[in-house]
Amino acid sequence: MNTRRGMLAEFLVARAVGCPEPRVEWDPYDVKAPDGTTIEVKSGAYIQAWRQGGPSKIIFSGLKGRLLDEHGGFSGGPGYNAEVYVFAVQTCQDHDAFEVLDLAQWEFFVAPRTVVAATGYRSLSLPAVRAIAGPPVRFEQLAGAIAAARRGEEATL
Repeated sequence: MNTRRGMLAEFLVARAVGCPEPRVEWDPYDVKAPDGTTIEVKSGAYIQAWRQGGPSKIIFSGLKGRLLDEHGGFSGGPGYNAEVYVFAVQTCQDHDAFEVLDLAQWEFFVAPRTVVAATGYRSLSLPAVRAIAGPPVRFEQLAGAIAAARRGEEATL
């Protein structure tokens, strides 16, 4: 189901960084790595649960959320809450070959908050994500890419 793909993507990112904690539903980010890195996960796929005339155009929306203050209260309008953004793409384009649990069918694009925020957008297309995040990484490379993005984020603060 399309609605569960996002939850699976969050689970994959959590597993990649070794997160032992379950997701807190109303946190302003999706995953908190053991080193404290906050991660927002967005997912998309070419194939949907229904039959299609062709592959879907992938758009990642909801990049901004209500900003929180140091006490966990809302501090104003929308902003970019996570330190790192992971854009997860289920790449299969053939319904018969689709296997959501096959990690070879997933690509991950990783960018620090400053890069995502510099766009100023609430949504980004897959080509826009490719432009800001660079080439995709596989699941096995994801933890390292997230750590590198966090270092990039810290260097700009």
